[in-house]
Amino acid sequence: MRLIKETRSICPECLKVLDAKIFEENNKVYIKKQCPEHGEFKDTYWSDHEQYQRAEKFSYEGEGLNNPRKEKEKGCPFDCGICSEHKSHTALAIIDVTNRCNMRCPVCFANAARAGYVYEPSRQQITAMLENLRHNKPVPATALQFSGGEPTIREDLYELIRTAKELGFRHVEVNTNGIRLAHSVEYCRGLLEAGMSTLYLQFDGLTPEVYKFTRGKDLLETKMKAIENCREAGLQSVVLVVTLIRGVNDHQLGDIIRFAVENFDVIRCVNVQPVSLCGRLPEQEREEMRITIPDFMNAVEEQMDGEIKASDFYPVPTVVPISRAIGALKDKRYVEFTAHPHCGMATYIFIEDGEIVPITSYGNVKKFIKSMNKVYEETSKGHKTRAKMQLMGALRHIKFSLLRKYLWPILKTGSYESLGKLHRKMLLISSMHFMDPYNFDLERVQKCCIHYAVPDGRIIPFCTMNSIHRAKIEEELSIPLDKWRREHKAEISVVS
Repeated sequence: MRLIKETRSICPECLKVLDAKIFEENNKVYIKKQCPEHGEFKDTYWSDHEQYQRAEKFSYEGEGLNNPRKEKEKGCPFDCGICSEHKSHTALAIIDVTNRCNMRCPVCFANAARAGYVYEPSRQQITAMLENLRHNKPVPATALQFSGGEPTIREDLYELIRTAKELGFRHVEVNTNGIRLAHSVEYCRGLLEAGMSTLYLQFDGLTPEVYKFTRGKDLLETKMKAIENCREAGLQSVVLVVTLIRGVNDHQLGDIIRFAVENFDVIRCVNVQPVSLCGRLPEQEREEMRITIPDFMNAVEEQMDGEIKASDFYPVPTVVPISRAIGALKDKRYVEFTAHPHCGMATYIFIEDGEIVPITSYGNVKKFIKSMNKVYEETSKGHKTRAKMQLMGALRHIKFSLLRKYLWPILKTGSYESLGKLHRKMLLISSMHFMDPYNFDLERVQKCCIHYAVPDGRIIPFCTMNSIHRAKIEEELSIPLDKWRREHKAEISVVS
């Protein structure tokens, strides 16, 4: 065993904050902690130490919020609100518009039937949450996801999207199982006309058996119909969201990526989320189920026959120097993805005559990012002329074809529109590994840039919301399921 660092974690049973150690053993990275009451817990943190070290080199400290919503009282992670200890501002905001759903997925952590209550903020409450997010300083939230439950159950979803756009959210996505979209092209068109930017479509695989395991029923044709209806409606931005479970669908990653390539006219991203492990699970059982980001990257390389390699993937904060450099040159603040380097890895691929070309084939990512760091440093010193020269120098690390078509407009204007044009030319392959109480790391929590807004005015990091705060918040702001059914005269299937 070789100690890598010391951190803080939580007990999976009592949620007490504990000292924890992150260490390497046989080229795997583990986290270990000891609860005085419930004993020792050891879990895989990252399954490949070499990849862990490579990602660590792209760590950047964020600024957090200049206007935190909560004072430090109980300490991290119980002061989420966000408190002054948090180090990243909001890159993606999430609002759960309901916990009702038209499914009963075995892997779901937000479900009205399981919880026994209905949590459904009013339109006025949601508007207040949107306004709260837009008041973030120094960078107002600009990207939003409406989630749940199943957001499409709400009949006022169009109005919620319009409100978000009116308040200044440039990117609005809807997280959905696709059932309602599969039933109606007009509904898809309505979402698009209301201002929805992207459909965040639950998509676990390409065979019925996968969905029977993850969702309790065969939904494959439903997913296909939802994508086809989006195409007919004119929507050109669908994200396939894969809940990755060892032995269930990890062997289908290559097929899912190829499916996305074949449907590149509407699919913009494949986002893979290794399953979070909840409930009381023995260590051996957790180890058999645990799948981490390096497992994902290695599986992609193997299943894609090397067309996409593990080395093509880079951690989320890799792009921070670009945001900072462009912002400094333009005297403007942009969203900075200062997430922890072990939260997510991603790569872009181009589709050229049906062939897959990773973005790394167009240039040297490490050298380009290093040059962008120098651009930021020179600008920060007041040397804008030198910074612009450094910017031109950075371009030598990128092949001219990519530069001329896509990258230069972003560096030149820093506009959302130019970034959108680039994204429409690429397919993003990414993985975000959200924590559960077993692999919980407070250092990761404090750098989280995906934040929930809740009706009481707090803004809460993703992993603490789902591991710690969700049940209490929803119980306080909900009504019993039976009462909701009586008041709304709803069918059981609509709220299950």
